Amino acid sequence: MPCYDEFSYYKKRILDLENQVNQLRISRRVLMNLIEKIESDKREILTQLEKEKHKLKMNNQRYAKWLMEKNSRYMQLQQYLQKTNNVTREE
Repeated sequence: MPCYDEFSYYKKRILDLENQVNQLRISRRVLMNLIEKIESDKREILTQLEKEKHKLKMNNQRYAKWLMEKNSRYMQLQQYLQKTNNVTREE
């Protein structure tokens, strides 16, 4: 009789361990899927941020060019005014 009890105990123990292994496999699959999803989302966000960075850089370059043009025009007008003021003073 003790041999039967021992056999039954080990059989139940083996079944419990097999169930635990299966649960761990499922948990691992779920975790791997979550990691893949997170990595995919991360790549997507990085791509969007890179596009936004490029867009902002281009806008900044256009704005800087516009400012330089306006500054150049301002300097030309200022020189023109100085010349006209000098001419009027001489007369």
